[in-house]
Parts: sequence; structure tokens; C-alpha cells
Amino acid sequence: MKNMEEGNKDLIEDRNGDHVSSNSDRKKRKKVHTLSLEDTEDFNEKLRKRGVIYISRIPPRMGPTKLKSILMDFGEVTRIYLEEEDKSARKRRRKASGSNSGGKRYKEGWIEFVDKKLAKRLAASLNNTPITNHKRSVHFGDLWSMKYLSRFQWAHLTEKVAYERRVREQRLRIEMMHARKENQAYSSLVEAGKTMDRIQERRSKKRKNNEGAKESKNSQVKRRFKQNKPVEDKKDRS
Repeated sequence: MKNMEEGNKDLIEDRNGDHVSSNSDRKKRKKVHTLSLEDTEDFNEKLRKRGVIYISRIPPRMGPTKLKSILMDFGEVTRIYLEEEDKSARKRRRKASGSNSGGKRYKEGWIEFVDKKLAKRLAASLNNTPITNHKRSVHFGDLWSMKYLSRFQWAHLTEKVAYERRVREQRLRIEMMHARKENQAYSSLVEAGKTMDRIQERRSKKRKNNEGAKESKNSQVKRRFKQNKPVEDKKDRS
């Protein structure tokens, strides 16, 4: 009886342990937060109030974090996107400078502010003004070149970037197809040249064999001279 009671206790403990582990698994599961209609409308309204500034030139040694830290002094920046220079332009620049230093450089950028009125005032006041007045700064002498984009939303930029990526991928795909066709044409020409070389080798061997056979025949031919038949007298016949 004691053994039966101990066995039942063990079963109860195992069941309790399984129950505890299942509760812990439930706690570990992430809860999915659903937004209400009011929250989504408020978020969309906040997106409509935001403004985007376009910077046509990004000076060297200036990245997204540095640009954001500079512009955060004038207002709250929500998002920033800088477009890198092309790899070919980077290679040309490094080749011209004669060194591999310099790192990444950016061509242009877009900065989103919380308030579109603030972004409009900021673009009008900072355009064509020096970035810094400190002579020891690396950006001394560089000017801001920015413009406020009216009725421009961040979604337009993402669509533009996605479209350019698709165009780039399509261009690369077409270039790969052309390169593959050129390689196939070159390989076919190489194979045709090899077959022509083999045909010429066979013809030359055949010609040599024929010439050798003719020479051997000429050396083995016996000359035959035509001889006249002897004339018999009629007297001898009689």
C-alpha cells in the first residue's frame, strides 16, 4: 500500500510539473497588440503632420548619425535616409586620390521632421548657409543645400527606393543575360575553330598518306617494253 501511495504522489508531482511548464510556455508567448481604429487614425494624423527636407549634397565625412545629431538641435527628427555613392564613383575617387582612405560617402539625403511647419522654416533659414563656423571642423566652408518638399510623404521615398532597386536588379539581369550570350557565342566559335582544325589535320594526314602511297607505287612499278613478234618464213612452215 505504501508503494502505491508513493507512486500516486510521484504521478501527481509529474502532472503538477507539466502544468507549471505549460504555464511558463504560455507566459513566454508574445502577446499580439492590436491597434484600435482611433489609434490608427491618430497615427495617420501624426504622419500627415510630418515634413520632409531634401538635401542635395552631403559633405564628406558626414554620415546619418552625425547629420541627425546636428539637425536635432533645431527640431525632432523622426527618420533619415542617405543615398550612398555608386561603387564605380568610389573606385574612381580612390584611384584619383591614390589611397583607400575616405570610407563611405553619400550623394543626397532626406530628413523627416515631426512638424512640417518647422521643416519648412528650417529649410528656408539654413539653405546656402555654412554648416559650422568653427575653423577646426572638417565641415568648415561647407554650405547647406536643402529644400522643403511640400506634399511629400515618406512613403513616396520608400516607393522611389524600391523602384530604383527593381530597375537596378533588372539592369543587372539584362547585363548577365548579355554576358551569358557572349560567352556562349565565344564558346561556340572556339568549338567551331577546334573542329575546323581537326578537319584540316585529317585532310593533311590523308594528303600525306596519298602522296606516300603514290611514291611507293611508283617505286614498285616494273617497266614493260613492247616487243615485236618474230617473223616466220613460209619455208619453215612448209
